[in-house]
Amino acid sequence: MALLAPNFVSLSNFLNILQATAVIGILAIAATFVLSSAGLDLSLGSVLALGGTVTGVLSVNLGLPWGMALLGGLAAGVLAGGINGYLIAKAAIPAFIVTLGMLSVGRGLSLIIADGKPVYGLPPALTFLGQGRLLEVPMPVWILLGLTVVFHLILSRTRFGQYTLVIGDNEMAARVTGIDVTAHKIRLYMLSGGLAALAGLLFAARVNAADPTAGIGYELSAITAAVIGGTNLFGGRGTVVGSLLGALIMGVLQNGLNLMAVPAFYQQVAIGVILVLAVWLDRVRDRRPA
Repeated sequence: MALLAPNFVSLSNFLNILQATAVIGILAIAATFVLSSAGLDLSLGSVLALGGTVTGVLSVNLGLPWGMALLGGLAAGVLAGGINGYLIAKAAIPAFIVTLGMLSVGRGLSLIIADGKPVYGLPPALTFLGQGRLLEVPMPVWILLGLTVVFHLILSRTRFGQYTLVIGDNEMAARVTGIDVTAHKIRLYMLSGGLAALAGLLFAARVNAADPTAGIGYELSAITAAVIGGTNLFGGRGTVVGSLLGALIMGVLQNGLNLMAVPAFYQQVAIGVILVLAVWLDRVRDRRPA
C-alpha cells in the first residue's frame, strides 16, 4: 500500500486507520470468544445498531443523563446476547438460526425505537468517546487497545477463557470434567452482545447520531478479522491480539484501496476473497502434521 498509495505512510493516516478499525476491532473481540467456543453470532451488526439506538433515544428523546443512557444501551446488547445464549444453550437451537433471527429482530427493534430515522444531537460526554482525543490519540483507539489487553488476559489467563477454549475443542469432554457448559455459553453470548452494543455506542458517538441502520454487514467483517487473526472458525483456538491484527489488516486494505480510489464494490469483492483465503489457510494449517 505504501508503494501504491502516496499518502498512505503518515502518522495521521495510521491514526485514521486505527480509529476507523475500532468498531470492527471490538466486534472482532466478541466474535473471537464466540467462535472459540465453536459458536457463531450473526447478530453483531444488528445488536450494534440496537445499542447505539437505545442510547440515543434515552439521552436525546427522553432526556436521561448520559451515563444512564450509556448503561441502557449496554443493557440492551447484553439482553439480546442473553436471549441468543439461552435459545442456543438451553433450547438447543442451532446458533446459526438463533443469531440469524436476532439479526432481523435487533434491526427491526432499532427501527421501531428510533421511528425509522437517526437520532441526532448526542450529549457532549458521549460524543467525546467517539470524537475526543487523549494525548493526541483518538479515544476509540484507546478504548480498543484497552479492551484488547483486558480480553486477551481473560481468554489466555483466566478460568473463563480456558473454559471457552475447552468447550470449543470438545464440548462433551468439557461436560465430563464438570464445566457448566449451558451457563457458560449464555455468558459468552451476553458478553458478545455487550461488546456489540459498546461498538454501537462508539459508532454513534463518532458520527453524533444513533442510526438504526448502522452496522449492516459488520458481523461478517468481525468474523473475517477474527479468522484472519488465527481464531479457529470451528472452535478450540482463539487469540484476541490476533483478532486485532486481523481487523487492522482489513483496515489497512480498505484505507489503501480508498486512497487508490478503488470503487467500494471492488472493495467488497476483495474482503470476500480474503475471508475465503483465511479459512482455507486455517484448514491447511490444521491438517499439517504435528
